[in-house]
Amino acid sequence: MSTENKRNTDDQEIDLALISKKISGFFQGINTFIFRIIQFFVSKVIILSILFFIGIGLGVYLDKTQKTYDHQIIVQPNFGSTDYLYSKIDLLQSKIKERDTIFLKSIGIKDPKDLTDIEIKPVVDIYRFINSNSEQNFELLKLMAEDGDIKKIVEEKTTSKNYTYHVISIRTNHMISSQKTIAPLLKYLNTSEFFSKIQKEYINNVLLKMKANDLTIVQIDSFLNSFSNTVNGQNKNDKLVYYNENTQLNDVIVTKDKLTKEQGILRVELVGLDEIIKENSKTLNIENTQSVNGKLKLILPFLFIFIYILIYSFKSFYKKQLLKRQGN
Repeated sequence: MSTENKRNTDDQEIDLALISKKISGFFQGINTFIFRIIQFFVSKVIILSILFFIGIGLGVYLDKTQKTYDHQIIVQPNFGSTDYLYSKIDLLQSKIKERDTIFLKSIGIKDPKDLTDIEIKPVVDIYRFINSNSEQNFELLKLMAEDGDIKKIVEEKTTSKNYTYHVISIRTNHMISSQKTIAPLLKYLNTSEFFSKIQKEYINNVLLKMKANDLTIVQIDSFLNSFSNTVNGQNKNDKLVYYNENTQLNDVIVTKDKLTKEQGILRVELVGLDEIIKENSKTLNIENTQSVNGKLKLILPFLFIFIYILIYSFKSFYKKQLLKRQGN
Protein backbone atom coordinates (compact mmCIF):
# COMPACT_ATOMS: atom_id res chain seq x y z
CA MET A 1 0.00 0.00 0.00
CA SER A 2 2.80 2.38 0.92
CA THR A 3 4.66 1.46 -2.27
CA GLU A 4 1.64 2.44 -4.37
CA ASN A 5 1.31 5.80 -2.56
CA LYS A 6 4.99 6.50 -3.11
CA ARG A 7 4.60 5.71 -6.81
CA ASN A 8 1.66 8.15 -7.12
CA THR A 9 3.67 10.86 -5.37
CA ASP A 10 6.60 10.33 -7.75
CA ASP A 11 4.24 10.52 -10.77
CA GLN A 12 2.79 13.80 -9.52
CA GLU A 13 6.26 15.24 -9.01
CA ILE A 14 7.23 14.18 -12.57
CA ASP A 15 4.05 15.78 -13.98
CA LEU A 16 4.69 19.04 -12.10
CA ALA A 17 8.27 19.10 -13.26
CA LEU A 18 7.18 18.47 -16.85
CA ILE A 19 4.56 21.24 -16.70
CA SER A 20 7.06 23.61 -15.14
CA LYS A 21 9.55 22.79 -17.88
CA LYS A 22 6.96 23.42 -20.61
CA ILE A 23 5.94 26.76 -19.09
CA SER A 24 9.59 27.76 -18.81
CA GLY A 25 10.14 26.73 -22.43
CA PHE A 26 7.09 28.73 -23.54
CA PHE A 27 8.33 31.93 -21.92
CA GLN A 28 11.83 31.26 -23.22
CA GLY A 29 10.36 30.97 -26.72
CA ILE A 30 8.59 34.31 -26.30
CA ASN A 31 11.80 35.95 -25.13
CA THR A 32 13.66 34.50 -28.11
CA PHE A 33 10.95 35.71 -30.50
CA ILE A 34 11.02 39.25 -29.04
CA PHE A 35 14.83 39.29 -29.22
CA ARG A 36 14.72 38.26 -32.90
CA ILE A 37 12.26 41.06 -33.66
CA ILE A 38 14.46 43.61 -31.92
CA GLN A 39 17.53 42.22 -33.69
CA PHE A 40 15.74 42.43 -37.03
CA PHE A 41 14.76 46.09 -36.53
CA VAL A 42 18.24 47.00 -35.32
CA SER A 43 19.94 45.30 -38.26
CA LYS A 44 17.50 46.73 -40.81
CA VAL A 45 17.05 50.18 -39.24
CA ILE A 46 18.43 52.01 -42.27
CA ILE A 47 16.20 50.21 -44.79
CA LEU A 48 13.12 50.55 -42.55
CA SER A 49 13.82 54.25 -41.97
CA ILE A 50 14.13 54.85 -45.72
CA LEU A 51 10.84 53.03 -46.37
CA PHE A 52 9.16 54.96 -43.55
CA PHE A 53 10.15 58.38 -44.88
CA ILE A 54 9.38 57.41 -48.48
CA GLY A 55 5.90 56.37 -47.30
CA ILE A 56 5.39 59.69 -45.50
CA GLY A 57 6.57 61.71 -48.50
CA LEU A 58 4.47 59.77 -50.99
CA GLY A 59 1.46 59.88 -48.64
CA VAL A 60 1.68 63.67 -48.25
CA TYR A 61 1.93 64.08 -52.02
CA LEU A 62 -1.05 61.79 -52.71
CA ASP A 63 -3.16 63.40 -49.97
CA LYS A 64 -2.65 66.77 -51.65
CA THR A 65 -3.16 65.66 -55.24
CA GLN A 66 -5.59 62.72 -55.01
CA LYS A 67 -8.49 64.31 -53.16
CA THR A 68 -12.14 63.30 -53.31
CA TYR A 69 -15.03 65.75 -52.97
CA ASP A 70 -18.69 65.23 -52.13
CA HIS A 71 -21.56 67.41 -53.31
CA GLN A 72 -25.21 67.35 -52.29
CA ILE A 73 -28.31 68.78 -53.97
CA ILE A 74 -31.68 68.72 -52.21
CA VAL A 75 -34.45 68.56 -54.80
CA GLN A 76 -38.23 68.34 -54.85
CA PRO A 77 -39.74 66.27 -57.68
CA ASN A 78 -43.07 67.78 -58.76
CA PHE A 79 -46.07 66.44 -60.67
CA GLY A 80 -45.44 62.81 -59.64
CA SER A 81 -41.99 62.75 -61.22
CA THR A 82 -40.22 60.85 -58.42
CA ASP A 83 -39.84 57.58 -60.34
CA TYR A 84 -38.71 59.55 -63.39
CA LEU A 85 -36.04 61.28 -61.26
CA TYR A 86 -34.74 58.01 -59.79
CA SER A 87 -34.53 56.38 -63.23
CA LYS A 88 -32.58 59.35 -64.59
CA ILE A 89 -30.09 59.20 -61.70
CA ASP A 90 -29.68 55.44 -62.26
CA LEU A 91 -28.93 56.11 -65.92
CA LEU A 92 -26.33 58.75 -65.05
CA GLN A 93 -24.70 56.37 -62.56
CA SER A 94 -24.39 53.67 -65.23
CA LYS A 95 -22.88 56.18 -67.68
CA ILE A 96 -20.35 57.31 -65.05
CA LYS A 97 -19.33 53.72 -64.28
CA GLU A 98 -18.98 53.00 -68.02
CA ARG A 99 -16.89 56.20 -68.38
CA ASP A 100 -19.21 57.33 -71.16
CA THR A 101 -17.83 60.86 -71.34
CA ILE A 102 -19.48 61.45 -74.73
CA PHE A 103 -22.94 61.10 -73.22
CA LEU A 104 -22.07 63.19 -70.17
CA LYS A 105 -20.66 65.94 -72.38
CA SER A 106 -23.78 65.81 -74.55
CA ILE A 107 -25.94 66.85 -71.59
CA GLY A 108 -23.66 69.81 -70.87
CA ILE A 109 -21.30 68.57 -68.13
CA LYS A 110 -17.93 70.23 -68.78
CA ASP A 111 -15.57 67.87 -66.93
CA PRO A 112 -17.19 64.41 -67.03
CA LYS A 113 -13.93 62.62 -66.16
CA ASP A 114 -14.07 64.13 -62.68
CA LEU A 115 -17.35 62.37 -61.87
CA THR A 116 -16.93 59.09 -59.99
CA ASP A 117 -20.33 58.48 -58.45
CA ILE A 118 -23.91 59.77 -58.26
CA GLU A 119 -26.84 58.50 -56.21
CA ILE A 120 -30.16 59.65 -54.81
CA LYS A 121 -31.80 59.05 -51.45
CA PRO A 122 -34.96 60.40 -49.86
CA VAL A 123 -34.97 62.86 -47.00
CA VAL A 124 -36.92 60.76 -44.51
CA ASP A 125 -39.58 63.07 -43.06
CA ILE A 126 -42.42 60.91 -41.80
CA TYR A 127 -44.29 63.84 -40.25
CA ARG A 128 -44.45 65.80 -43.50
CA PHE A 129 -45.46 62.58 -45.27
CA ILE A 130 -48.41 62.12 -42.90
CA ASN A 131 -49.45 65.79 -42.96
CA SER A 132 -49.41 65.92 -46.75
CA ASN A 133 -52.46 63.65 -46.79
CA SER A 134 -53.13 63.13 -43.12
CA GLU A 135 -55.84 60.52 -42.94
CA GLN A 136 -54.85 58.27 -45.85
CA ASN A 137 -51.09 58.25 -45.24
CA PHE A 138 -51.47 57.72 -41.49
CA GLU A 139 -53.82 54.78 -41.99
CA LEU A 140 -51.47 53.34 -44.63
CA LEU A 141 -48.50 53.46 -42.23
CA LYS A 142 -50.56 51.88 -39.47
CA LEU A 143 -51.57 49.06 -41.78
CA MET A 144 -48.00 48.46 -42.99
CA ALA A 145 -46.59 48.64 -39.45
CA GLU A 146 -48.77 45.73 -38.37
CA ASP A 147 -46.72 43.36 -40.52
CA GLY A 148 -43.22 44.68 -39.84
CA ASP A 149 -40.82 47.12 -38.24
CA ILE A 150 -42.00 50.73 -38.65
CA LYS A 151 -38.39 51.93 -39.04
CA LYS A 152 -37.81 49.59 -41.99
CA ILE A 153 -41.12 50.62 -43.53
CA VAL A 154 -40.45 54.37 -43.46
CA GLU A 155 -37.04 53.76 -45.08
CA GLU A 156 -38.30 51.21 -47.59
CA LYS A 157 -37.85 52.23 -51.23
CA THR A 158 -41.55 52.10 -52.13
CA THR A 159 -42.42 54.31 -49.15
CA SER A 160 -39.44 56.65 -49.31
CA LYS A 161 -40.18 57.67 -52.89
CA ASN A 162 -43.29 59.43 -51.60
CA TYR A 163 -41.32 61.84 -49.43
CA THR A 164 -41.24 65.48 -50.49
CA TYR A 165 -37.47 66.04 -50.65
CA HIS A 166 -34.63 63.90 -51.99
CA VAL A 167 -30.84 64.28 -51.85
CA ILE A 168 -28.71 63.82 -54.97
CA SER A 169 -25.17 62.97 -53.86
CA ILE A 170 -22.29 63.42 -56.30
CA ARG A 171 -18.65 62.44 -55.84
CA THR A 172 -15.78 63.87 -57.91
CA ASN A 173 -11.99 63.76 -58.05
CA HIS A 174 -11.67 67.54 -58.19
CA MET A 175 -13.55 70.61 -57.01
CA ILE A 176 -16.45 71.57 -59.28
CA SER A 177 -18.49 74.68 -59.99
CA SER A 178 -22.26 74.96 -60.06
CA GLN A 179 -22.21 76.44 -63.56
CA LYS A 180 -20.13 73.65 -65.14
CA THR A 181 -21.65 70.62 -63.42
CA ILE A 182 -24.79 71.22 -61.34
CA ALA A 183 -26.64 73.54 -63.74
CA PRO A 184 -26.28 71.15 -66.75
CA LEU A 185 -27.30 68.22 -64.54
CA LEU A 186 -30.49 69.94 -63.36
CA LYS A 187 -31.27 71.07 -66.90
CA TYR A 188 -30.99 67.45 -68.06
CA LEU A 189 -33.29 66.27 -65.25
CA ASN A 190 -35.86 68.94 -66.15
CA THR A 191 -35.94 68.01 -69.82
CA SER A 192 -39.12 65.95 -70.24
CA GLU A 193 -41.82 66.62 -72.81
CA PHE A 194 -44.38 64.58 -70.89
CA PHE A 195 -43.86 66.26 -67.51
CA SER A 196 -43.61 69.68 -69.15
CA LYS A 197 -47.18 69.24 -70.40
CA ILE A 198 -48.32 68.11 -66.96
CA GLN A 199 -46.54 71.09 -65.40
CA LYS A 200 -48.39 73.51 -67.70
CA GLU A 201 -51.80 72.02 -66.91
CA TYR A 202 -51.06 71.76 -63.19
CA ILE A 203 -50.07 75.42 -62.94
CA ASN A 204 -53.19 76.42 -64.92
CA ASN A 205 -55.35 74.45 -62.48
CA VAL A 206 -53.71 76.16 -59.50
CA LEU A 207 -54.23 79.60 -61.06
CA LEU A 208 -57.88 78.80 -61.81
CA LYS A 209 -58.37 77.61 -58.24
CA MET A 210 -56.80 80.82 -56.89
CA LYS A 211 -58.99 82.91 -59.19
CA ALA A 212 -62.12 81.09 -58.00
CA ASN A 213 -61.05 81.51 -54.38
CA ASP A 214 -60.48 85.23 -54.88
CA LEU A 215 -63.95 85.57 -56.42
CA THR A 216 -65.54 83.69 -53.51
CA ILE A 217 -63.67 85.83 -50.98
CA VAL A 218 -64.90 89.00 -52.73
CA GLN A 219 -68.48 87.69 -52.58
CA ILE A 220 -68.12 86.85 -48.89
CA ASP A 221 -66.69 90.32 -48.19
CA SER A 222 -69.58 91.88 -50.08
CA PHE A 223 -72.07 89.86 -48.07
CA LEU A 224 -70.39 90.76 -44.76
CA ASN A 225 -70.30 94.45 -45.70
CA SER A 226 -73.96 94.35 -46.63
CA PHE A 227 -74.79 92.63 -43.35
CA SER A 228 -72.77 95.15 -41.38
CA ASN A 229 -74.46 98.10 -43.07
CA THR A 230 -77.87 96.59 -42.44
CA VAL A 231 -77.15 96.07 -38.73
CA ASN A 232 -75.74 99.59 -38.35
CA GLY A 233 -78.82 101.06 -40.06
CA GLN A 234 -81.34 99.30 -37.86
CA ASN A 235 -81.40 102.09 -35.29
CA LYS A 236 -82.22 104.65 -37.99
CA ASN A 237 -84.95 102.53 -39.58
CA ASP A 238 -88.42 102.53 -38.16
CA LYS A 239 -89.07 99.07 -39.56
CA LEU A 240 -87.87 96.02 -37.64
CA VAL A 241 -85.54 93.68 -39.48
CA TYR A 242 -85.35 90.05 -38.38
CA TYR A 243 -82.41 87.77 -39.13
CA ASN A 244 -82.92 84.05 -39.34
CA GLU A 245 -80.39 81.97 -37.39
CA ASN A 246 -80.01 79.81 -40.49
CA THR A 247 -77.94 82.50 -42.19
CA GLN A 248 -75.01 80.71 -40.46
CA LEU A 249 -72.88 83.83 -40.34
CA ASN A 250 -70.17 82.04 -38.40
CA ASP A 251 -69.83 79.40 -41.15
CA VAL A 252 -69.36 82.16 -43.73
CA ILE A 253 -66.53 83.69 -41.69
CA VAL A 254 -64.89 80.26 -41.21
CA THR A 255 -65.15 79.61 -44.95
CA LYS A 256 -63.43 82.90 -45.72
CA ASP A 257 -60.66 82.06 -43.26
CA LYS A 258 -60.10 78.66 -44.89
CA LEU A 259 -60.03 80.18 -48.37
CA THR A 260 -57.55 82.85 -47.27
CA LYS A 261 -55.24 80.19 -45.81
CA GLU A 262 -55.59 78.08 -48.96
CA GLN A 263 -54.63 81.08 -51.09
CA GLY A 264 -51.45 81.49 -49.05
CA ILE A 265 -50.59 77.80 -49.45
CA LEU A 266 -51.19 77.93 -53.20
CA ARG A 267 -49.00 81.03 -53.59
CA VAL A 268 -46.15 79.26 -51.78
CA GLU A 269 -46.75 76.12 -53.87
CA LEU A 270 -46.46 78.12 -57.09
CA VAL A 271 -42.91 79.13 -56.11
CA GLY A 272 -41.78 75.50 -56.38
CA LEU A 273 -43.72 74.64 -59.54
CA ASP A 274 -41.54 76.51 -62.01
CA GLU A 275 -39.45 73.34 -62.55
CA ILE A 276 -40.18 69.63 -62.80
CA ILE A 277 -37.26 68.84 -60.50
CA LYS A 278 -36.98 71.85 -58.22
CA GLU A 279 -33.62 72.55 -56.59
CA ASN A 280 -34.05 73.65 -52.97
CA SER A 281 -30.42 73.91 -51.87
CA LYS A 282 -26.96 72.62 -52.68
CA THR A 283 -23.65 72.14 -50.90
CA LEU A 284 -20.54 71.74 -53.05
CA ASN A 285 -16.91 70.71 -52.63
CA ILE A 286 -16.98 68.94 -49.26
CA GLU A 287 -13.64 67.13 -48.94
CA ASN A 288 -14.21 63.43 -48.33
CA THR A 289 -12.14 62.09 -45.43
CA GLN A 290 -13.73 58.66 -45.18
CA SER A 291 -11.78 55.42 -45.55
CA VAL A 292 -8.13 56.20 -46.48
CA ASN A 293 -8.85 59.60 -48.03
CA GLY A 294 -6.46 62.17 -46.53
CA LYS A 295 -4.78 59.52 -44.36
CA LEU A 296 -2.21 58.06 -46.78
CA LYS A 297 0.66 59.88 -45.06
CA LEU A 298 -0.12 57.77 -41.98
CA ILE A 299 -0.94 54.51 -43.77
CA LEU A 300 1.77 54.21 -46.46
CA PRO A 301 4.85 54.24 -44.13
CA PHE A 302 3.56 51.27 -42.13
CA LEU A 303 2.26 49.57 -45.25
CA PHE A 304 5.70 49.73 -46.90
CA ILE A 305 7.37 48.38 -43.75
CA PHE A 306 4.80 45.57 -43.48
CA ILE A 307 5.35 44.57 -47.12
CA TYR A 308 9.13 44.55 -46.61
CA ILE A 309 8.82 42.36 -43.48
CA LEU A 310 6.49 40.02 -45.36
CA ILE A 311 8.93 39.65 -48.27
CA TYR A 312 11.90 39.22 -45.88
CA SER A 313 10.03 36.53 -43.89
CA PHE A 314 9.07 34.68 -47.05
CA LYS A 315 12.67 34.69 -48.31
CA SER A 316 13.98 33.45 -44.94
CA PHE A 317 11.40 30.68 -44.84
CA TYR A 318 12.22 29.67 -48.42
CA LYS A 319 15.98 29.51 -47.71
CA LYS A 320 15.46 27.40 -44.56
CA GLN A 321 13.25 24.93 -46.39
CA LEU A 322 15.71 24.79 -49.28
CA LEU A 323 18.62 24.02 -46.93
CA LYS A 324 16.57 21.26 -45.26
CA ARG A 325 15.82 19.66 -48.60
CA GLN A 326 19.45 19.89 -49.73
CA GLY A 327 20.57 18.40 -46.39
CA ASN A 328 18.26 15.41 -46.91
